[in-house]
Amino acid sequence: MSPQTYKYVIVGSGIFGAVIAERIANDLGEPVLVIEKRDHTGGNCHSVDHSETGIHYHLYGTHIFHTSDTEVWKYINRFTEFNGYRHQVLTTFKNKVYQMPINLETINSFYGLNLKPFEVTAFIETEAHKSGIDQPSNFEEKAISMMGYPLYEAFIKGYTAKQWGCDPKQLPASILKRLPFRTNYDESYFFDSWQGIPIHGYSPIFDKLLANPRIQVELKTDFFEIRDELAEDAKIIYSGPIDKLFGYKYGRLEWRGLSFEEKIREVSDFQGTSVMNYAEEQIPYTRIHEPRHLHPEKVYPDSQTLTIKEFSHADKGDDPSYPLGGAQNKALLEKYQAELIQHENLCVGGRLGDYKYYDMDQTIAAALSTYDKISSQTK
Repeated sequence: MSPQTYKYVIVGSGIFGAVIAERIANDLGEPVLVIEKRDHTGGNCHSVDHSETGIHYHLYGTHIFHTSDTEVWKYINRFTEFNGYRHQVLTTFKNKVYQMPINLETINSFYGLNLKPFEVTAFIETEAHKSGIDQPSNFEEKAISMMGYPLYEAFIKGYTAKQWGCDPKQLPASILKRLPFRTNYDESYFFDSWQGIPIHGYSPIFDKLLANPRIQVELKTDFFEIRDELAEDAKIIYSGPIDKLFGYKYGRLEWRGLSFEEKIREVSDFQGTSVMNYAEEQIPYTRIHEPRHLHPEKVYPDSQTLTIKEFSHADKGDDPSYPLGGAQNKALLEKYQAELIQHENLCVGGRLGDYKYYDMDQTIAAALSTYDKISSQTK
C-alpha cells in the first residue's frame, strides 16, 4: 500500500506509537502505517545482545519496567514475561559507595553515625534547619530544606548539574518528586506492585506489538520528508517533539540528550550492580551501567563484562531523551498545544509529544487512553 492509502499514520515506533498501532490493527481491524526515522523499532527501549560478550543490554540506558496500574500490567504481559529483577541504585562519592536513594544506611555511613529509624527525622530536621530556608523556591532550596546542605552537596548537587546541564537553582522544585528519601534501610528504588525486566529484552515486545500484517513499518524514514505524500484526511498520531511538528514557529523547547560509551572489562563483575551513579560534578559521566545484573536468570561468560558510561548533554530536538521543563518551556508548550487543537486529524503524545518525563507504564497508559479516544470517534 502507498502512503496515500492509509487512514491511520503513526510517527514513531516507541511505546506510545507501537501500542496505538497494535490497538488500531487488532481492535479496529484497520491498516496502519508506522513511520520510524531510526533503523529499528522500540524507540529508546530498544535492546540487543552485545556482539562480543553476548550480554543483553539496552542501547539507550537501563530501562526498568515498574507499575502499579493493573490495566497496564495486564496489557504488557500479553507480549512478554518478566524476570524477578528488583532495582537498586548505588552512588559513588569521593571513592566511597553509598545507597541511593538516600536512606538510613546512606545517612549513617556518610555522617559516621548509628542512628535508629526513630532518630533520623529529628537529626535531618536539625541539619535542614541550619540552612535557614523556610520557603524554598527552586530545586536546590527544596532539596536542602528536605535533607540539609551536607547530604545535598554530596549526593544531589553535582549529579543534578550534570544531568540537567544547569545550576540546580535554575530548576523547578517539582523535579524532586522523582527522588525518594527514606529513614529506614529499604534499598528498593521503586515501590510499585510489579517490577522487572522482560526475560527476552524489550525488542521482542515491539516485534509482537507490530506483528499484525495490517501494520506496515517503514524504518529509516523521515516523516517530514514524506508528509506531503500522505492522504489529506489521514489521522496522524505523532510521538516526536511537538515543537518540531509545527516547524518551531513559536521557538524551540529545551531538551536533554544522552550519549553512551561502551567498554568490555576482562572481569566477571565490574561494579556489583546494574547502575552506579557518580555524584561529583568533575566526573563527566552521570552513571555506569553494567547490564549483566539485569538478568540474574541468564548465564553469561565469567571472563568478561560490559559496562556503559552515560553522559548527559543539551539536545536541540534532533535526538532528545527527556524535557528540561521550567516556566519558560511550559509557556512555550502551551502555545504549541493551543495550535494542536486547531488540527482535527493530528494527535500528539508520548514523552516527546507531551513534553513530559513519562515512565514506560505511564506512556502505555497514555497510549491506551489515546486509542480509546480514537476508537470512540469511529463509532
